[in-house]
Amino acid sequence: MSSIIIPTMRYARAATMIDWLCDTFGFERHLVVEDGNGGIAHAQLVLGNAMIMLGSEADDAFGALQRTRQRLGGTTQSPYIVVAEVDTLCARARAAGAEIIMEPKDEDYGGRVFSCRDPEGHLWNFGTYDPWTADHS
Repeated sequence: MSSIIIPTMRYARAATMIDWLCDTFGFERHLVVEDGNGGIAHAQLVLGNAMIMLGSEADDAFGALQRTRQRLGGTTQSPYIVVAEVDTLCARARAAGAEIIMEPKDEDYGGRVFSCRDPEGHLWNFGTYDPWTADHS
């Protein structure tokens, strides 16, 4: 049996953030379900073979378990996404208003990475290091 991990997150302005994530990071809409009240009940965005799921912040049973960064007061996890071109993506993120937390840099273990926060504060990590193809000898 194989497993797939898909990061999930909540946003206060999910519809706006879907546009931002697609325009800035290059995600594509795979499925977007509106909640009937101006929010997003469930969305799936893809970038190559990677997927994230997101939705609007909600005051329901699941929403109590998964808060936006603003409500939580911090970040407890962040996705790492393998990309081909770190510097170009970092420049695009900066131009779109992302807070660059770590400028592009080469890592000792291989690859080039950068980290940023989106407009709602979620931490994102992008790099050329692919642990599936790296030589770990």
